[in-house]
Amino acid sequence: MAAVKAGNVSTLQKAFNAFRGWYVYAAGYRQLGLRADDLRMEENPDVTTAISRLPEEAQYQRIFRVKRAMDLSLKHQLLPRSEWTKPEEDTLYLADMIEKAKQERKEREEWDRK
Repeated sequence: MAAVKAGNVSTLQKAFNAFRGWYVYAAGYRQLGLRADDLRMEENPDVTTAISRLPEEAQYQRIFRVKRAMDLSLKHQLLPRSEWTKPEEDTLYLADMIEKAKQERKEREEWDRK
Protein backbone atom coordinates (compact mmCIF):
# COMPACT_ATOMS: atom_id res chain seq x y z
CA MET A 1 0.00 0.00 0.00
CA ALA A 2 2.84 2.40 0.82
CA ALA A 3 4.41 1.82 -2.58
CA VAL A 4 1.14 2.74 -4.27
CA LYS A 5 0.91 5.98 -2.28
CA ALA A 6 4.53 6.79 -3.05
CA GLY A 7 3.80 6.19 -6.75
CA ASN A 8 0.71 8.41 -6.64
CA VAL A 9 2.58 11.18 -4.88
CA SER A 10 5.36 11.19 -7.40
CA THR A 11 2.85 11.17 -10.27
CA LEU A 12 0.93 14.01 -8.67
CA GLN A 13 4.17 15.88 -8.03
CA LYS A 14 5.22 15.42 -11.66
CA ALA A 15 1.87 16.74 -12.85
CA PHE A 16 2.12 19.71 -10.50
CA ASN A 17 5.67 20.50 -11.64
CA ALA A 18 4.58 20.32 -15.28
CA PHE A 19 1.69 22.69 -14.59
CA ARG A 20 3.96 25.03 -12.62
CA GLY A 21 6.43 25.16 -15.51
CA TRP A 22 3.64 25.90 -17.97
CA TYR A 23 2.16 28.59 -15.71
CA VAL A 24 5.48 30.38 -15.21
CA TYR A 25 6.00 30.37 -18.98
CA ALA A 26 2.42 31.60 -19.57
CA ALA A 27 2.88 34.40 -17.03
CA GLY A 28 5.60 35.75 -19.32
CA TYR A 29 7.67 37.65 -16.77
CA ARG A 30 10.82 35.63 -17.50
CA GLN A 31 10.48 36.49 -21.20
CA LEU A 32 10.76 40.15 -20.18
CA GLY A 33 13.85 39.51 -18.07
CA LEU A 34 12.07 39.82 -14.71
CA ARG A 35 12.36 37.69 -11.61
CA ALA A 36 9.39 36.62 -9.49
CA ASP A 37 10.17 39.12 -6.71
CA ASP A 38 10.29 41.96 -9.25
CA LEU A 39 6.51 41.52 -9.56
CA ARG A 40 5.81 42.46 -5.94
CA MET A 41 3.84 45.65 -5.35
CA GLU A 42 6.05 48.46 -4.04
CA GLU A 43 3.01 50.12 -2.47
CA ASN A 44 3.15 47.51 0.29
CA PRO A 45 5.19 49.09 3.13
CA ASP A 46 6.87 45.76 3.97
CA VAL A 47 8.03 45.36 0.38
CA THR A 48 9.28 48.95 0.31
CA THR A 49 11.26 48.33 3.50
CA ALA A 50 12.72 45.11 2.09
CA ILE A 51 13.74 46.82 -1.15
CA SER A 52 15.43 49.63 0.76
CA ARG A 53 17.46 47.03 2.66
CA LEU A 54 18.83 45.47 -0.52
CA PRO A 55 22.41 46.30 -1.44
CA GLU A 56 22.62 49.31 -3.74
CA GLU A 57 23.74 47.22 -6.73
CA ALA A 58 20.78 44.84 -6.31
CA GLN A 59 18.40 47.82 -6.16
CA TYR A 60 19.84 49.19 -9.41
CA GLN A 61 19.56 45.80 -11.11
CA ARG A 62 15.93 45.50 -10.00
CA ILE A 63 15.09 48.98 -11.29
CA PHE A 64 16.80 48.17 -14.60
CA ARG A 65 14.83 44.93 -15.01
CA VAL A 66 11.52 46.65 -14.25
CA LYS A 67 12.19 49.60 -16.58
CA ARG A 68 13.35 47.31 -19.39
CA ALA A 69 10.23 45.14 -18.95
CA MET A 70 7.97 48.22 -19.05
CA ASP A 71 9.69 49.42 -22.23
CA LEU A 72 9.34 46.02 -23.90
CA SER A 73 5.72 45.79 -22.83
CA LEU A 74 4.92 49.17 -24.35
CA LYS A 75 6.60 48.10 -27.59
CA HIS A 76 4.77 44.73 -27.54
CA GLN A 77 8.10 42.93 -27.74
CA LEU A 78 9.95 40.21 -25.86
CA LEU A 79 13.63 39.83 -25.13
CA PRO A 80 15.66 37.52 -27.35
CA ARG A 81 15.48 33.97 -25.99
CA SER A 82 19.11 34.10 -24.85
CA GLU A 83 18.29 37.01 -22.50
CA TRP A 84 15.22 35.46 -20.83
CA THR A 85 15.53 34.88 -17.11
CA LYS A 86 16.59 31.29 -16.60
CA PRO A 87 14.84 29.19 -13.91
CA GLU A 88 18.04 28.95 -11.85
CA GLU A 89 18.36 32.77 -11.89
CA ASP A 90 14.74 33.24 -10.80
CA THR A 91 15.32 33.18 -7.05
CA LEU A 92 13.18 34.81 -4.37
CA TYR A 93 15.67 37.43 -3.24
CA LEU A 94 13.13 39.55 -1.32
CA ALA A 95 11.00 36.94 0.45
CA ASP A 96 13.14 36.62 3.58
CA MET A 97 13.55 40.38 3.92
CA ILE A 98 9.81 40.92 3.53
CA GLU A 99 9.07 38.39 6.28
CA LYS A 100 11.59 40.10 8.55
CA ALA A 101 10.05 43.52 7.80
CA LYS A 102 6.56 42.13 8.58
CA GLN A 103 7.75 40.72 11.89
CA GLU A 104 9.40 44.03 12.81
CA ARG A 105 6.27 45.98 11.87
CA LYS A 106 4.04 43.69 13.92
CA GLU A 107 6.41 43.94 16.88
CA ARG A 108 6.43 47.73 16.56
CA GLU A 109 2.61 47.78 16.44
CA GLU A 110 2.49 45.54 19.51
CA TRP A 111 4.80 47.91 21.41
CA ASP A 112 2.73 50.90 20.32
CA ARG A 113 -0.41 49.30 21.80
CA LYS A 114 1.18 48.99 25.22
